[in-house]
Amino acid sequence: MKETPLSNCERQFLLKAIEEKKRLDGRQIYDYRTIKISFGTDYGCCFVDLGKTRVMTQVSCELVVPKDNRPSDGIMFFNVELSPMASPGFEVGRQSELLVKLNRQLERCLRNSKCFDTESLCVVSGEKVWQIRVDVHVLNHDGNLMDAASVAAITALSHFRRPDVGIHGEEVTVYGSEERDPIPLSIYHMPICVSFSFFQQGTYLLVDPCEREERVMDGLLMIAMNKHREICSIQSSGGIMLLKEQVLRCSKIASVKVTEITELIHKALENDKKARKEGGRCGFAEFMPRERIPVLKKQETPVETKDIKEKAKEIIHRAEPPSQLVSSPVLPAPGTGQVGEGLQNSWGLEEDEEEDEDEGDVVMLEKRGRRVDVVVISDSEEEEVVMLNQETSEPAPK
Repeated sequence: MKETPLSNCERQFLLKAIEEKKRLDGRQIYDYRTIKISFGTDYGCCFVDLGKTRVMTQVSCELVVPKDNRPSDGIMFFNVELSPMASPGFEVGRQSELLVKLNRQLERCLRNSKCFDTESLCVVSGEKVWQIRVDVHVLNHDGNLMDAASVAAITALSHFRRPDVGIHGEEVTVYGSEERDPIPLSIYHMPICVSFSFFQQGTYLLVDPCEREERVMDGLLMIAMNKHREICSIQSSGGIMLLKEQVLRCSKIASVKVTEITELIHKALENDKKARKEGGRCGFAEFMPRERIPVLKKQETPVETKDIKEKAKEIIHRAEPPSQLVSSPVLPAPGTGQVGEGLQNSWGLEEDEEEDEDEGDVVMLEKRGRRVDVVVISDSEEEEVVMLNQETSEPAPK
C-alpha cells in the first residue's frame, strides 16, 4: 500500500487544530459523520456511506460440505477488497496490512461473537450445510473503513434471504424465490465497531477519524459492541499505552453511538421491507422508468424548434458580409522578415535588379513585319533600356 506522505506544514496544522479541539470538517471531537444506508435490488446488497467513505457489501450462499469438527454448523466466510478505484494507495493483487487487519476484525466482530445461529444453516448433518459469503467492497476511502465495513456487513446479513430447502429421502431440493419465500438468517444481536484515534500519546481523543487524521494519529482503539452494552471484541493498534480510565471512557461513548446506529439500521430495514411489500421498486430499478441514474445527472435545456428557417435568414441578413481581403497571419516584428506570395519584403533591403549573366551587353532582336525591335541591356548604371524602331529594306512577308 503506497500512501502519499503528508508535508510537515500539513501535519503540524492538523495537530495544532486537534489541540484546539477543532476538526477539518467542522465536527466536534465526539461527533460521527453522516451515515446513509441503502439497499440494492437483490437481497443482501447494501451500500453504506460514512461521510465520503463508501462501502458496498454483497451476501451470497451455497451448499458445501461442513467441517469435520463441526458437522452440523454452517460456514461463514468474509472477503474484503480494496480497489484502486477507492484510493490510489491501494494495489491490485497484494494483501496489505490494512486488508488483513480488516478481515480479522470482521471475523472477530461477527463470527466469533456468535451474533447469528450457525446451526440453522445445516441441511443434512455431516453432508450439506449453507456457506454464507460476505464480500465487502470499498468504493471510496476517506478514513474509518472498519466502522463502515461492520455496519455494511451486519446490515447486509440482516437483509439477506437464503433459499428454502426441501428434503425427500436422500434428495435435497433447493426452491427458488418464485416457488417459496426465501428465509432470513437467525441473528441474535448486531455488533458494530466504533473507532477512537489518539494523538500525542493519548492526550487527545477523536471519534470516527477521517483519512488525514488517521495519518497523524499515534494509536487506534476499535471496540465492537451491541446495543445491550456487551463488548464483542476490542483491539488496540499503534503501540501506545492506554489507561483503564481511557478504555472505560471510550466504551461509554461507544455504547451511545452503537445504540444510535442500531436504530438507524432497523429503520432502514423496515422501510425497505415496506417498499418491497407494497410492490414498489427498490434499489437502482427505481430509477429506470424515470430514465435517470442517481450517480450521473443530466441537465436538459429547452430549445424552441419553431420558425427555424426564418430566424436563420434574419441572422444571416444582420450579419456583416465577409471580408474579401485576408490579412496575413505573419506579423513582422523588428529584426524579422517575411517572404511569401502576395507579401511585401520586410527585410529592409532593396531588391537587386542586377544580373551577372554576361560581362558585355546583350542584344535582343525581334522581327515584326518590316520593323525590328532592338533591346539593349547593359551592365553599366548610366545607360538605360533603348527601344529602336528601324525600317528594314526587306519586304514584308505576304
